[in-house]
Amino acid sequence: MRILSWNIAHRVEPWHALAKDETFDVALLQEAKAPPADVKLEVFPDPAGWGPSPRTAVVRRPGRHSMTSLPTAPIGRAGRGVVSESRPGTIAAVEANLANGEVVTLVSIYGHWEDPTAESGWIVADASVHRLISDVSLLVGSERGHRLIVAGDLNLLYGYGENRSPYWAGRYQTVFTRMAAIGLPFVGPQHPDGLQAEPWPDELPRQSKNVPTFRPTSGVASRQLDYVFASRELVPRLRVRAANKPDEWGPSDHCRVEIGLDEHA
Repeated sequence: MRILSWNIAHRVEPWHALAKDETFDVALLQEAKAPPADVKLEVFPDPAGWGPSPRTAVVRRPGRHSMTSLPTAPIGRAGRGVVSESRPGTIAAVEANLANGEVVTLVSIYGHWEDPTAESGWIVADASVHRLISDVSLLVGSERGHRLIVAGDLNLLYGYGENRSPYWAGRYQTVFTRMAAIGLPFVGPQHPDGLQAEPWPDELPRQSKNVPTFRPTSGVASRQLDYVFASRELVPRLRVRAANKPDEWGPSDHCRVEIGLDEHA
């Protein structure tokens, strides 16, 4: 199974790129607005119910693996079989049926920027991500044996903090530690599965294997903001790569993250 994770930045062009790409099976999207009418892809949840704000979504290429959308509901209203949603539009999930009979839960998440109540001038995403981890944890029903792949744009850094800040390095690390604690360790992308930043950013530790997945409108790609987590049982069967070469980046400020899952367990 070939899975893409991609923040499409509210844009229409990525929808057309997906429609033309016959190599993927499933796409986990972030910051998606409803697709144009001429795009013939199966989208979960149904875009007819989307509001004007961009959201997460899951896309299935017709004729590929069958899947079932998992409905979402606000915290406190989500019962069995319903995904708890701490913030509208930040999580979307499906259950995908593999050729070998397995069912794998695929989850798209987005770390939404928020303003602290204190007058700091900060914007932060880790608060939103920690709520998402709580949402995702309700999809984990056993210590072992679960099969989840969770991916998306978290808007935070791995292994360091902005401008070498130890405070932010420690604060961001809590996200990766907590995901591993619920049984979903970080699995990439990391070098050599993607190009590293060139020139090397001053803030990035020399030993880092991070691969930039975000490219600002004016500037070069220097920061990795997109990550993949998976159940430990699936990790040996996964290959995760950042499609961040200049000729493959695509029509968004984020590159695609490719996730290959070997279906022969």
